[in-house]
Amino acid sequence: MTTDADPRTEARFERMRPLSQGVSGRVDPADVPDGPKYPGLLQSIALMRFRHQWIPHLHRRYGDVFSIRILPEGRWLVVFNRPEHVREIFAGDPEIFHAGKGNAILGPVMGEHSLLLVDGAQHKRARKLLMPAFNGHALRGYESMVEGLAKTEVGSWDEGRPFRTLERMNALTLEVILQVVFGVTDEGRLAELRPLVNRTVNVSPAVFLGWGFPRLQRLGPWRRAFENQVALDRVIYALIAERRTARDLESRSDVLSRLLLVRDEDDPTDTGLTDEELRDQLVTLLLAGHETTATALAWTLHELAKDPVQEGKARAAALRGDHDHLEAVLKESMRLHPVIPMVVRHLMAPATVGGIDLPAGANVAASIILAHSSETSHPDHAAFRPERFLSGEVAANTWIPFGGGVRRCIGAGFSLMEGVVVLREVLAAYDLGLPPGAREQPKVRNITSVPKHGARVVVRRR
Repeated sequence: MTTDADPRTEARFERMRPLSQGVSGRVDPADVPDGPKYPGLLQSIALMRFRHQWIPHLHRRYGDVFSIRILPEGRWLVVFNRPEHVREIFAGDPEIFHAGKGNAILGPVMGEHSLLLVDGAQHKRARKLLMPAFNGHALRGYESMVEGLAKTEVGSWDEGRPFRTLERMNALTLEVILQVVFGVTDEGRLAELRPLVNRTVNVSPAVFLGWGFPRLQRLGPWRRAFENQVALDRVIYALIAERRTARDLESRSDVLSRLLLVRDEDDPTDTGLTDEELRDQLVTLLLAGHETTATALAWTLHELAKDPVQEGKARAAALRGDHDHLEAVLKESMRLHPVIPMVVRHLMAPATVGGIDLPAGANVAASIILAHSSETSHPDHAAFRPERFLSGEVAANTWIPFGGGVRRCIGAGFSLMEGVVVLREVLAAYDLGLPPGAREQPKVRNITSVPKHGARVVVRRR
């Protein structure tokens, strides 16, 4: 640890370290379904680095339900994918099916108050306070800001020169987070935040796995990740302090300003979100909403660039203002190229899923990779066909990039709105094409899967 760290940062790492190591309770292998037998370290590496090949392989070998041994030893992940099983997981009693503990690996960075990491009454309160910043009225207020940022980004592209859309979409969605969510428009503060945020997002899977082990904190990548967190926290806490004293707070429309004003109307003693709560929610929105949306957009532009027919349909929709069609294009890309591999719940008590009795301490996962590639749920599943989302063909619990139930991603509407606005600006300005020989496949980066070659395209003004 560094001596100049904010005490709140050091305390967060200390408190969250036990959770990042895994929640308590070892599970007997005899109490979970069959799965591969090799050590937890190897299985954890396979899950983190080679998930797009390994998970389908396990599905073919073991069937619709199988178990994976994960670190630390004695922990198990039971993987499901059938829509009826996914429904059971999402509808499970939140006092038993804990999502926060299922996401515990993110704790040292996101913090103990993160909406993704709390359960029970804490989650209910946090979601209630955050919801007004993401309702329909709020989203309409953000749309014009996103549109302005998208116009600036798209207007800077060079015609005829291949470029990596993932890089440009990451740059754009970062500006959206910093300006629309954080409410930062001062160029000096933006320049300070951009590299800190980029280093946070680009943390490797090895760093995630190692956060729970104190000795690693003194070494290379883990030490640098911690020092970056110290610097990012310092800026965020300064930003929160400044915003609390802003004279125009009530007239501001960014997410942070809205969150500073929220109170639990059912609790007269509620004083709103503390600085630590605000910090944790802002970092959660950053990690959950920056690279995920950028990656979905990069994959979407790649698919449109290689399919002139679908590109033509999408452009016509953009020009006539057909929001539904553009959203279907985005959703189909998210189905075909899952950014997050699974949705996890930790069982606090014995539970039954899919007719299988599971012990307390087991983790259950709804596999997004398998659910989205199911030929039964999505006929001709390898084809890019947005029309399936317009015809009512996609059934409940078969498209789950935002999770489901009471834990469905609170930023889902924001992400889709942002994606539609960006697609509208791109398609109105350019024809898309692929460079010669362009091919793509998923590559794991931190907890997300991105286009390995950056989803390169070529654009020409219309």
